[in-house]
Amino acid sequence: MNAPPGARPRLLWTVAFAAAFGWVEAAVVVYLRRLVYPDGFVFPLRPLDAELLRVEAAREFATIVMLVAVAALAGRRRWERFGFFLAGFGTWDLAYYLGLKVAIGWPAGWADPDILFLLPVPWVGPVYAPFSIAALMVVSGAAVVKRAADGRRLRAGPSCWLLATAGCAVLLWSFMRDQDAGLRGAMPSTYPVWALALGDALLAAAAWRFLRGNQTVARS
Repeated sequence: MNAPPGARPRLLWTVAFAAAFGWVEAAVVVYLRRLVYPDGFVFPLRPLDAELLRVEAAREFATIVMLVAVAALAGRRRWERFGFFLAGFGTWDLAYYLGLKVAIGWPAGWADPDILFLLPVPWVGPVYAPFSIAALMVVSGAAVVKRAADGRRLRAGPSCWLLATAGCAVLLWSFMRDQDAGLRGAMPSTYPVWALALGDALLAAAAWRFLRGNQTVARS
């Protein structure tokens, strides 16, 4: 029986899937914007039909399920699967925005506001915010996959969990604080760049401590 593929080809295939799916996601949004915003996507937003909103929220949920499923199939252990998810999610998000730029020339600038997500409430923020987080996810995810592929039993200490939780909380607050701009036709307020910088720094610190703390752990 042939040996299972190593971590590198599995990571490459995960990234390839995520990039292709990012383009599919961008294509769907191109069609939606052509229907709902024939004159161009701008804030304040037009109210979405309730049925269309439910379908869109379900599509976003299905997207997360697909990325989780691919990571679960690609990884062999818990932390390796998590690394594949991070790399896949980040690649998908980057490919989504690059796909929109290629297809319709949007965003015109890094600071253009966007609806980032609808679950559980609308997330609003400038394009550079999810772009920076996605890049961090790709780098961190690939590093976790590489470390897990070395055969180590990876562990996250309390400081890693604390840093990661704090970073996620700050970033989620920065996106969810302005829900009125999401679906009620309001202009988004000024985005707190300090929250993005702090959240990214906390997550980067969590990744660094995790990888550094697992350098000398015994092999399984």
